[in-house]
Amino acid sequence: MRKLIALLLLFSFISCEKNETNDILPDVKVNLTIDLKLPQYNDLQVPSGWSYASGGIKGIIIQNVGVGNPPYKAFERACPNYDCSNPMTFDGSLKLTCPCDGNVYSIIDGSPQTSGDTQYAREYRVNVINSFSLNITNF
Repeated sequence: MRKLIALLLLFSFISCEKNETNDILPDVKVNLTIDLKLPQYNDLQVPSGWSYASGGIKGIIIQNVGVGNPPYKAFERACPNYDCSNPMTFDGSLKLTCPCDGNVYSIIDGSPQTSGDTQYAREYRVNVINSFSLNITNF
């Protein structure tokens, strides 16, 4: 019985992988409420609509991806693996781009789309408060 327990413990330590997501970005508190009735957030009311918001390290990009519960995604605009003074840009497609190194990240899950890049874009949790408000927070 001891051998079985020892084997299970050993296996659990070996099978764990290190999460290297966002290891150089500073921790910041994010708790932002977005009023979708405001003109700057009108585009968020339709699928594929998006908007920038203040908060986080260098701002937040929010997109209505049209699917899921909630159908919104929010990502930090600071480049996850480069000390870049400019925030990431979003062109309305499915990718965020870091202007300093050209690395690209998916707006669906923040995964790196550039070969050799291992860092993910920092994603924030989006909760729908009512039909006209979103709350964006750290996970």
